[in-house]
Amino acid sequence: MNRELQPLFCFLFLFTLCYVSGHAQDEAMLNSPISQWEETISYEGRFRILSPGKMENKADTVKTPLGKLVYHTYYFHTNDKKQENYVYMLSYCDYPELTVHSDSLDLLEDFFHTTVEAAVSSVRGELMYSTDTDLDDYPAKLWRIDYLNGRGIIKTKAVVVDNRYYAVQTVTQKGRAINQSSDAFLDSFRLLK
Repeated sequence: MNRELQPLFCFLFLFTLCYVSGHAQDEAMLNSPISQWEETISYEGRFRILSPGKMENKADTVKTPLGKLVYHTYYFHTNDKKQENYVYMLSYCDYPELTVHSDSLDLLEDFFHTTVEAAVSSVRGELMYSTDTDLDDYPAKLWRIDYLNGRGIIKTKAVVVDNRYYAVQTVTQKGRAINQSSDAFLDSFRLLK
């Protein structure tokens, strides 16, 4: 399964990074404290999350070895170098039955390992850390990739809920690896019951 899914993860990761790179937002919204962030709620996606401004969303259908998958992306982006992060992004997709599921711990270990490897490879980065975690008793993974020869940093929190894969990410620059906005964004992700 590793080799079948790796091209999909590379494509999806690169697609989301490339897509959001051209969308800037109003600076006035960016300077608001976390207590004034906007909440995005998706009943279809079954989640809620906070971000510095209004998140845009897009859905794309991608052909994969597992068939066509609909990849949903919510993002907030800025080019303002004074901000802690350039990109705040949440993406999710539903995998076909019997491929990926939160109940299959052995399969998920392999799934997360392949996902992290593909993410590192897709940006020619270096994995700085990776740790297991959970969200509402669902298996999750938290990792950080340094890329662009250490000038860029991508933090990711990923979780599998039944057959749905969520990835919550921030992208920032060197020297801002630890920042309140990144932690607040990743921690604000909640599943709707």
